[in-house]
Amino acid sequence: MVTASPTDLVTGAFSYSGSHIARRLLDAGHRVRTLSFHPDRPHPLQGSVDAIPYRFEEPAALAHSLEGVSTLYNTYWVRFEHGGTNFEQAIERSRSLFTAAHRAGVARIVHLSITNPSSDSPLPYFRGKALVEHALAEAGVAHSIVRPTLIFGGENDVLLNNIAWILRRMPVFTVPGSGSYSVQPVHVEDVARICTEAAVVDGNVLVDAAGPETMTFRQLVALIRRATGARALIVNVPARIMGLAARALGLFVGDVVLTADEIDGLVAGLLVSHEPPLGEIGLTSWLEDARTSIGSRYANELQRHFTSGKRVN
Repeated sequence: MVTASPTDLVTGAFSYSGSHIARRLLDAGHRVRTLSFHPDRPHPLQGSVDAIPYRFEEPAALAHSLEGVSTLYNTYWVRFEHGGTNFEQAIERSRSLFTAAHRAGVARIVHLSITNPSSDSPLPYFRGKALVEHALAEAGVAHSIVRPTLIFGGENDVLLNNIAWILRRMPVFTVPGSGSYSVQPVHVEDVARICTEAAVVDGNVLVDAAGPETMTFRQLVALIRRATGARALIVNVPARIMGLAARALGLFVGDVVLTADEIDGLVAGLLVSHEPPLGEIGLTSWLEDARTSIGSRYANELQRHFTSGKRVN
């Protein structure tokens, strides 16, 4: 008897982390479905993945899109509030997705969260992530929560790529605060591997996805500057000034470069894990291979998710 390949659903398979999870599943012989706000978006995985539009406002249709799915890999979230998109909406939509998965008989949910979320956090991003985890715990579906630190690598890398873009083009790069707070970058391929491994465990699990290297943020910027051969001066500024500088640059590139939440979370050292690292790809060695490509183009989040404007070079 021939056993049918399992069908998994990855939200956002045409986006960043979701695309790497989807590709890994396809390589393993799984059939992959995705929910997307842009189901017709040109992407290398078009044709390999069954793309269905999100229908958060239609519970029956949302559940129908999950029928026959063994594992739901959920990467859905919003990086920042924009227009009618906000964190409260993202929390409720996540709850609807988990409820639909339960209704459809999905066996397991692998949910991508973030390190150090807290329902008491003053930062809406980290508080929202914690509330989504709570919603998942109440959904009645076996689940694995994967909490990545600072994800880098791949074609759609935003933060590290844009740090490199600024270093290549600007005479000064501003670092919020002392720059001595720690970060623990994890490669997107490691995140995808950790997620797929978390799908085949028993019970409900919580696992951090962190890379093998921990460094200060200033050291991270210096590593990128050295790899790219940039000569920008690295200058420390108060976090408030950093926020103003980020907004000014955002007006120039037509994007949200860095949010106040992201600055505060970074300075607070929230992008590190307190568990043994499961990531294997180190940033230092990766930069040696990526030194000519990283920062060659600006990665515009607003254009990617909300508009179709021209790319900034």
